[in-house]
Amino acid sequence: MISFLHGKLVAALPTQVTVDVHGVGYDVLIPLSSFDKLPAPGGDVRLLTHLAIREDAHVLYGFATAAERDLFRMLINTVSGIGPKIALNVLSGMNPIAFRGAVASGDVKALSAISGVGRKTAERIVVELKDKIGAAGAWEASSAERALSAGGQRINDAVLALMALGFKQPEAHETVRAAQTMLGEQATVEELVRAGLKKG
Repeated sequence: MISFLHGKLVAALPTQVTVDVHGVGYDVLIPLSSFDKLPAPGGDVRLLTHLAIREDAHVLYGFATAAERDLFRMLINTVSGIGPKIALNVLSGMNPIAFRGAVASGDVKALSAISGVGRKTAERIVVELKDKIGAAGAWEASSAERALSAGGQRINDAVLALMALGFKQPEAHETVRAAQTMLGEQATVEELVRAGLKKG
């Protein structure tokens, strides 16, 4: 398994790049979301990768962030009828936070607007991923729409952490707010989560 490539960007198209790693050129398929984060050709690049082995080819997919690769893998491994091509389209049409928000809120219309994703596929994505993404996805998406201050970001991260540990969203938010009141505005995410767990 090839986990990542680190080398020189030789060529870049919106859907494919070539990376020179110690004299070996790797062709890598990428989503538009990763293309936007690339350096100019000739620059140093690091891409997280997913290797798909088929009977007729070995295809390398590359991602600028772990969130993109995680979403790609979740789509191809969990949703029936979605292969790498449609998964790349999803990432090209919507960032991971917006995608999780759309799934959590059952927004079939937004998902079916992505190229290659029809209404039936969008409905299947919602049905098969809603439990995996859950309330944390909706909370993450709604908080991303609000520009958060550093303190607000710490509260948001602590709420998401507690939700991942099984708290319901209102309970997690209330717990973190109480912890912040007790510990002060400068409390770290870790301190807020610890205090929240003690209270919970």
